[in-house]
Amino acid sequence: MDATPLTDPSAWQRLGGADTAAEIAQQPALWETLAAGLERDQERLQAFLGQRLSDPAQRVLFTGAGSSGFIAEMVADTINAQWPAEVRAVHTTSLLTHPALYLQRERPTLLVSFGRSGSSPESVAAVERVRADVDDARFLDITCNADGELARRGAGREDTCTLLMPAASCDRAFAMTSSLSCMLLAALAVFDRAPWSERGARIGQVAALARQGLQRWDAPVAALAAQPFDRVIYLASGPLEALAREAALKVLELTAGRVLAMANTPLGFRHGPKSTLDPRTLVVMLRSVQPLARRYEQDLLDELRGDGVAGKVLSLGPHSDIGAGDDFTLPVPALPDAWLAPAWLPFAQLYALRRSTALGLTPDNPFPDGTVNRVVKGVTIHHG
Repeated sequence: MDATPLTDPSAWQRLGGADTAAEIAQQPALWETLAAGLERDQERLQAFLGQRLSDPAQRVLFTGAGSSGFIAEMVADTINAQWPAEVRAVHTTSLLTHPALYLQRERPTLLVSFGRSGSSPESVAAVERVRADVDDARFLDITCNADGELARRGAGREDTCTLLMPAASCDRAFAMTSSLSCMLLAALAVFDRAPWSERGARIGQVAALARQGLQRWDAPVAALAAQPFDRVIYLASGPLEALAREAALKVLELTAGRVLAMANTPLGFRHGPKSTLDPRTLVVMLRSVQPLARRYEQDLLDELRGDGVAGKVLSLGPHSDIGAGDDFTLPVPALPDAWLAPAWLPFAQLYALRRSTALGLTPDNPFPDGTVNRVVKGVTIHHG
């Protein structure tokens, strides 16, 4: 087992994962920096949004590609439930191929773009497409790169507001870690209906939870990653379903596809995907704070553990008196699942990092041949 502490930079440098390890470890501190920045930006953001979220005719599209698209999915339903405006998540990879399904010229639309680099071709093209196809279009670009295309093109435009994340969130490593969690918390804070003081306090609460998780889980996750599972399945529902997809993507990315990973819901898993289980499969249930969801989760946990087909079945989430055998838990404040999602992210990030090194790969660049790149290349933007 590789027991290298997450906070040992020289050891991680030798393993080829110094940037990834540091960017996972820095997240709670970055979130606290983010909260202070959002407080300073409060008036500017409120002036830009105005009363649009209170208008049922307003459409708000959260968008991004890959991990950034999963941010959109984690945020959209929680925000949509709070406001009269129609709020939905649409990946740029769908918006560009089928724009007529999501855009109406006469429907006021706010496009909220998530972008670590802000320079992926899909991110830039999505903004251009919405600007061309919608008469009343506005743009909120949430990005980690002050020098990226989104920030550069939006500068000085009345229809655009750029919200920059703390500079250290622009991950140097291949995989999105601190960039993702910062943009996720920023979107939740900007669009929540709670008073601004409460939003900042929530970020602080989540940062404290993540610190606990990083301290408690680093060694146990290292031991877990040393076991030869070549298939990982993350299960979750509601806003956490997108978190499960992000967790699976981290495994695929950092193991260069040598460990296959997938995501599903506790109820959906029985409808065919359960056939993927075998003794070399790890199953991780991301648990909800919602009592009803937890009952469905517990049913499947009991079933999978009783079947004994999977190599290991674990659960991750808030402490609960429902069922037994929760493995990675934290006592949580009264926050909804979307707000708690960043607290569970470090588990998935740590597992992917540790599994990568267990396979002899270099997490900072698991694709040295350039077959997959940190900023997507090779995309031709078509117009029509």
